[in-house]
Amino acid sequence: MASTQARPADVADQTVNTAALEKDFNEKVDAVDVDVLSVEADLDLYVPLKMEGGIVDEHDPLTIRAVIVGIILGSLVNASNLYLGLKTGFTFAASMFGAIFGYGIIKICSKTNVPIIGGSFGPQENSIIQAAATGAGGISGIFVAGIPAMYQLHAQEGNPKDQFGAIITITLVCSFFGLFFVTPLRKFFIIQVARELKLLFPTATAVALTIKSMHAGAVGAREALSKLKALSLAFSAALIQRVASYYAVGILYDWHVFTWIHIWSGYTSWAMNIESWGWWFEWTPAFIGSGILIGMNSALSMFGGAVLAWAIIGPTLVHYGECIGKPQTDDPRWEGYYSFASLSNLGHETPSPRYWLLWPGVMIMVCTSMAELFVQYKVIGYAGKVIWQKTCANINGLLVKRGKHSKYFAARAEVEVKAADDIIEDPAPHDQQVSMWMWVVGLIVTIAAGMVIFALQWGMHPGLTILACLLGFLFSFLAIQIGAVTDQTPLTAASKASQLVFGAATKNSGFSVKDAQRVNLVAGGLASGGADVAFSLTSDFRTGFLLGTPPIKQWYAQGLGSVISIFLAPGMFVLFTTAYPCILDMEAEHCAFAVPSVAAWAAVAQAVTDPDVSIPLTSGIFSIVMGVFCIGQVVFRHFYLVGEREKYREYLPNWGAIALSFVLPNPVFTTAAMFGAIVAWIWRKWKLKSFDLYGYAVAAGFIAGEGLGGVIGAALQIGGVSGDILGTTAGCPAGYC
Repeated sequence: MASTQARPADVADQTVNTAALEKDFNEKVDAVDVDVLSVEADLDLYVPLKMEGGIVDEHDPLTIRAVIVGIILGSLVNASNLYLGLKTGFTFAASMFGAIFGYGIIKICSKTNVPIIGGSFGPQENSIIQAAATGAGGISGIFVAGIPAMYQLHAQEGNPKDQFGAIITITLVCSFFGLFFVTPLRKFFIIQVARELKLLFPTATAVALTIKSMHAGAVGAREALSKLKALSLAFSAALIQRVASYYAVGILYDWHVFTWIHIWSGYTSWAMNIESWGWWFEWTPAFIGSGILIGMNSALSMFGGAVLAWAIIGPTLVHYGECIGKPQTDDPRWEGYYSFASLSNLGHETPSPRYWLLWPGVMIMVCTSMAELFVQYKVIGYAGKVIWQKTCANINGLLVKRGKHSKYFAARAEVEVKAADDIIEDPAPHDQQVSMWMWVVGLIVTIAAGMVIFALQWGMHPGLTILACLLGFLFSFLAIQIGAVTDQTPLTAASKASQLVFGAATKNSGFSVKDAQRVNLVAGGLASGGADVAFSLTSDFRTGFLLGTPPIKQWYAQGLGSVISIFLAPGMFVLFTTAYPCILDMEAEHCAFAVPSVAAWAAVAQAVTDPDVSIPLTSGIFSIVMGVFCIGQVVFRHFYLVGEREKYREYLPNWGAIALSFVLPNPVFTTAAMFGAIVAWIWRKWKLKSFDLYGYAVAAGFIAGEGLGGVIGAALQIGGVSGDILGTTAGCPAGYC
């Protein structure tokens, strides 16, 4: 998942790698097929790109028009992400969507003579557009995971509409916490250790190369126009299809083939036993687009995981009575139609296969993520050396100002720590960088405000807020390091690990079960939300580094975009929960949104805070076995499949993607992604140049278009003219899709 980057809101796995961007280095990256035109074999992707001679000189790329256009485009993605995240557990990055659409809009404006709107347009201003879009498109992840879980568990009474101000406090702290503490990580991850550890940031690099190509004279302009047309058509088609499908969902969106067989048989077939396990096809442009991006290894791993979970393990558990399903209807015609994905009434009845599968899924993600981090022991050791050297340099500077001297600190301040001999100097001069006082003061104020806000608003002890911030920093380090190589942030691992930590921290601390669950979900949201923002903004800095954009200009654009997201994401959450109250009701039998991430967060919160809820013994044993196996594969791949054997890495299963299929409530989305990956594979084999030109843009348009169609659907629901009132359910099992 990638770029309009299909990465789970909280179920992010670390899928293998992303497109062959790096042809000149030993390690190849190849899991997400990115749209990169004409990458020369000798192109060094660890230094700023060489721009075409005819590109305009940009004295100040931070323009009003760039920021406004970026914020508008990012807001569209933010709104789309609420729909897609609540429906599937996934959210998508705004960077490529903002870069291509932003180019088209500003290119038209640049030809006018209107002040502010007109004037020359170059690649650095284009990167400012996607920086603002990234900021405005962020922070939606916590509203498709921990926050609605809090309402589902009744750990927070009332409704989001009446508590809009309280919810904003969470987005405020998460956004600015991530914005401020990510700033010093730019130089570390993008300049100091990037070459040594092969930190390519695939999607960010693809965005930079795309922007460069669009500004490469007349040829680049023609190709940019082609991309824009493809993106616009895909966006429009997906939006229209999604809105129209609300009125004929069983015909235009969900194809329940086994339901059709059951109906054609006169309601006497065995087909509903297959239907019950989620084996139908959904014409979801977002996940077909995601499949176009992720590549065959990840798609096959996800689909294989779905078969393993929902065609082998799940039915076996039910057969032997380890798990149960719940009948979907009392109508005798639909006998055999069950739900095997319920997470309600935990601790009081035999669990569903979904609850049983949740734990091995989480264990695989956590173990794989941690193993990936620890095999990169070089970056950990180097980070420690850099931090200590900078600390000594700062202490020595203070001592010198006061007329004092310390041999120890002076000696260590003079020795600069480098990850490699060929490390480049930061191309941005000092006056173009974010001053230390800006991010230090901002970080201190944000943490202090967070301690007060979370104590008064959410009942969290200040010490727990500090712990959440520390975990957020740790998970950010993990997310950036792994995401820079694989293009996937292990946010599921981070969120579940934080929930386990806070489960232990609140145990025997005098909290009631509901209070402990509220703290668990809010604190976990702060830690994983901060990490999510940190990875997105660090990736954005990578794009700016390649294009030569001043970091301070990007930082301002990110900050302005983040201010919008603080209010927009909660607003979209209120819109959807008002239109579909079932989102907040754990007992709802039918809901248009499966809320897979919400259910997973709620289940973990219950397991670590409620003494009546436990992990099934067989699930725990299986989880441990799979965790050990996955760690072994990471070690095997990292230390044995090197040199001449490195070519065999692509044949290893992607356990992060497999685990994702364990966590999702059914195989529908993995099936759609598999279809998209097959389309992309055939397209590339048939006409590679065509795919390189249009593939990425089409995928991004599909994803954003369906998301915006979902927002329109919510408005139609509130207006009383939605498909469930005026449409048909023909082709749906038991009259409901």
